[in-house]
Amino acid sequence: MKYFSGIVAVFILGSGIFAEEAGMAKLLYQGHGSYRITSAAGYVIYVDPYAGKGYNVPADLVLVTHEHQDHNAVNLVIQKKGCMVIREKNVLVNGIYRKIDMGKGITVQAVPAYNSNHDRTECVGYVITVDGIVIYASGDTSYTDYMKDTLSKEHINYALLPCDGVFNMDAKEAARCADIIGAKHVIPVHMKPGALFDQSVADRFTAKNRLIVKPGEEITLTAD
Repeated sequence: MKYFSGIVAVFILGSGIFAEEAGMAKLLYQGHGSYRITSAAGYVIYVDPYAGKGYNVPADLVLVTHEHQDHNAVNLVIQKKGCMVIREKNVLVNGIYRKIDMGKGITVQAVPAYNSNHDRTECVGYVITVDGIVIYASGDTSYTDYMKDTLSKEHINYALLPCDGVFNMDAKEAARCADIIGAKHVIPVHMKPGALFDQSVADRFTAKNRLIVKPGEEITLTAD
């Protein structure tokens, strides 16, 4: 296992063909705040491993947004040789949010994530670009000025936003953030402490570009 510690680095990692449809990137929602992204060429990324199933596909990259126990269960993930595990401390250094070019058309930009339950110096979100598709992995957060000032200009294809209203913003605030960010598709996640999914919370998330994905469902990622 390797941990990223440089400022900016390029990693060329081996990969096999895994995507069910050739040439199509995928996102598997595992539940709570956990999901798996697979590029068209089979490069596998796990975000905040903890919940659900689907950890049997070996990873090229694991992203941890912060060190709460429901986001950092890296031990669940089977890792390929040379797999990178990137934690918030690797990409938020002295107030600087770092960008990493992984090669193979994949980049990861750390971005602010915080609220009253999550210290902004110990948490990040990630803007992940895979096969030209831009994904905002928000981590645990509420509204941030970065959403308005920067993310709204990033032409994001998919945003995944927490909605639990306990440790993060509720569904109403998340919908407001979704409108500010302007992603083509917005997926509600992290809906209820201790639960993989909560339909009632998903229903209260009224963003106009809402895309409800249930645990165990895998979607094809498109630029549309």
